[in-house]
Amino acid sequence: MLKSFTIGGIHPSENKLTADKAIENFPLPTKVVIQLNQNIGAPAQAVVKRGDKVLVGQLIGQSSNGLSCNIHSSVSGTVSSTDPVFDKGGRPVPAVTITVEGDQWDPSIDVSDTIIRNINIDSQEFFKRISEKGIVGMGGAMFPTFNKLSFPKGSGVDTLIVNGVECEPYLTADHRVMLEHGEEILIGTKLMQKAIGLKKIFIGIEENKPDAIEHLTELAKSYSDIEIVPLKLKYPQGGEKQLIESITGKQVPSGKLPSDIGVIVQNVSTVFAIYQAIQKNRPLIDRVVTITGKRLPHTGNFLVRLGTPIIDILNFAGFDANSQTAPYKVVSGGPMMGAAISNVESAVLKGTSGVLVLEDNDAIRHKELECIKCGKCIAACPMGLEPYLLFRLCELKRYDDLIANHIIDCIECGCCTFTCPAALPLLDQIRVGRALARKIASKK
Repeated sequence: MLKSFTIGGIHPSENKLTADKAIENFPLPTKVVIQLNQNIGAPAQAVVKRGDKVLVGQLIGQSSNGLSCNIHSSVSGTVSSTDPVFDKGGRPVPAVTITVEGDQWDPSIDVSDTIIRNINIDSQEFFKRISEKGIVGMGGAMFPTFNKLSFPKGSGVDTLIVNGVECEPYLTADHRVMLEHGEEILIGTKLMQKAIGLKKIFIGIEENKPDAIEHLTELAKSYSDIEIVPLKLKYPQGGEKQLIESITGKQVPSGKLPSDIGVIVQNVSTVFAIYQAIQKNRPLIDRVVTITGKRLPHTGNFLVRLGTPIIDILNFAGFDANSQTAPYKVVSGGPMMGAAISNVESAVLKGTSGVLVLEDNDAIRHKELECIKCGKCIAACPMGLEPYLLFRLCELKRYDDLIANHIIDCIECGCCTFTCPAALPLLDQIRVGRALARKIASKK
């Protein structure tokens, strides 16, 4: 039997409309808007000013402190502004805007397609390089990879799980990266193994990607200590804690981190970025993005420069918002955990895995009814929580009770909202309450 997690989970329609579409280069935009807050901590500090000329891969934002990361130019051209811009939710954020002029790269970057297989970097240089090159988690969280992989001596971390699940409906970017850059991913895992001293490496892939499972299984025969693990099709199989349980049988205790039980998890695209940083001296300046929607004329998986405006992507895909008469929603990421984009002038980030256009019935919020106490949200919750209770406690602003009922353990997967027959916005309310509860808990 295929491995899986034991608590909750759902089976939404996959809608992997672009799974068979190879990665293409997205056209260079006329300008990029590169946010300096592409991590979960403090924003980077701009090290360029208006009028400066920059090359592809040049540092434009210096990591400040805490969970911050370096930011590099994804294009060559002239800095036209260092003023704040509005992000996808309409909030002002620090940014660098660059007018594109050609495509000249920093000469220190290896831009060839040659795969470099030698693994001879020491631990100190490994960490220095992934910090300098601004590598972050590309599954969406944008947690700085340097921080995630830095453990105190004697931590007991000995297992790496590479997350190739991509369980979100519609998204196929990681799938294509595994098919087209499989060997680079395996080299990236071996680089981490050597730098950190890992004993076991697993790559988890959901069963709906048999071509990726077959391809990586064949490649892994040349690399010791790497096991490809096919996983049962169930959302959210790619959740960090669910993936750990599925592959190792271990459960991460409430309030603990995967590293506390000796495991770290990295997304496949992050591992590919680590390979590029170490072997190619290449900063994180672009990423594969799935552009998709049931009625979009032009969809696929595209290598997009960071800072490319979302409006450019919509225009390229043939979606004209001004001509739409039916309801629609533009989503960054997938439909379960992604966020609606209210400002299409905002840009692609390091964590942007997809740009999804939902239309008609898929885009509307259905009328809320009264909770009928059916318990479907409880059965679906992969963290064993009681979403209906958390929803009510959020409405009542009873934050101490929310903390007592483990709201901080919520992974915001959306299973509860998906199953609710009353169309209650469970996740929306819980997401707000969880953020406030975390602040209160951290102060305490």
